[in-house]
Amino acid sequence: MARTSDKRERLIEAAKTLIHRKGFHSTTLADIASESKVPLGNVYYYFKTKDDICQAVIDERKKELTKLLQLCCKKAQPKLALKQLLKFTSKETKELDECGCPYTGLLLDLDRAHSRLAPSADECIRVLIEWAGDQFRTLGYGNAAEMGFEFIARVQGTILLGHVLHDKARMRRQMNELAGWVDALQDPPASAVVTIN
Repeated sequence: MARTSDKRERLIEAAKTLIHRKGFHSTTLADIASESKVPLGNVYYYFKTKDDICQAVIDERKKELTKLLQLCCKKAQPKLALKQLLKFTSKETKELDECGCPYTGLLLDLDRAHSRLAPSADECIRVLIEWAGDQFRTLGYGNAAEMGFEFIARVQGTILLGHVLHDKARMRRQMNELAGWVDALQDPPASAVVTIN
């Protein structure tokens, strides 16, 4: 017999997969129960509403993102950290091509419906932007916050276009070009202002 926590984890994993693939509003609790192989009646023991399971998915995505960003920063070299993020993203091109970004996809879905969960979901993107800004700040750029925003905007734009055009190869090329741009960054004085061209 499965432990209680196993069932809860299976429900969250199933919800993560289905919400990424189909969107929050197109995913039903019955779909999640079926995917997780947990009886529908048992779902309500762990999650009273669909919003509750969505919040658990958002929390899980935040944990995954935190681990990923910590892994990117393992060697405490900002350029390498930025390139590691691109490398990890490039490894996921098949999933990104088929389903888009799991963070922005969920955020857009919730935002369109004016869901109370949208502010919680947007934290993932804010964390990414702040993290990228921190890397540019460590490199000594005076406009680090703006550069972090532009960097993540380029990553997200590449994922979006790769997804809607179903073009994994171009997505990978763009990530490689962005990595080349990071390599070419000069180490400026703290007051320097540099923008991404």
